[in-house]
Amino acid sequence: MSSDSVPASTANDNLDEQIDQLMQYYLGENREVRRLCEKAKEILMQESNVQPVKSHVTICGDIHGQFHDLAELFRIGGKCPDTNYLFMGDYVDRGYYSVETVTLLVALKVRYSQRITILRGNHESRQITQVYEFYDECLRKYGNANVWKTFTDLYFPLTALVESEIFCLHGGLSPSIETFDDVRSFDRVQEVPHEGSMCDLLWSDPDDRWVGVSHLGVLDIPVAKIYRSSLTTRTT
Repeated sequence: MSSDSVPASTANDNLDEQIDQLMQYYLGENREVRRLCEKAKEILMQESNVQPVKSHVTICGDIHGQFHDLAELFRIGGKCPDTNYLFMGDYVDRGYYSVETVTLLVALKVRYSQRITILRGNHESRQITQVYEFYDECLRKYGNANVWKTFTDLYFPLTALVESEIFCLHGGLSPSIETFDDVRSFDRVQEVPHEGSMCDLLWSDPDDRWVGVSHLGVLDIPVAKIYRSSLTTRTT
């Protein structure tokens, strides 16, 4: 161990303390957020576009900066790592606590990388967050856009596969995707394209009433593709 290395136990203790503070709406300093995201990048680089997840796991939808709802979710569902979690994107925008929300989730990812999976939603995008308030919130709380840039440089996995059976993603299927290997081959270290397969995964809008064109203009999704993937279709 080099003289400037921090023992793992000490690093974890510091991170545990930071998580406790974040649970109390603590707004991390710019340099703290940057260090946290640098550690998260190292972990995320090792994760697949189709990230395998083991059960049992609690699967969560959009948070959109509603930190009190996230705290209530952990209160009811159990804290990480006692409960495994899969979050499916859209952590920021619309709510008043986007910075606190995404900082806590990233801190949990760094501390318990095998217990929490964080996917990308269509709001994990520089373009979208400049329209729907996350950018402005960072300016308001920090006086600059550094934290906004730090978070939007994180490129979370696009999808997850629970026990090789349940396919989880923020948006929906794409008519251009035939296999999981198609998804694995994507270069996700980029802004969300305005069209194409990666765009579909984050923007497709399912509708229980039919398989067809949604109000967002998503193309028809052949039902046969669902069954060729050997996945179970279910509604909740």
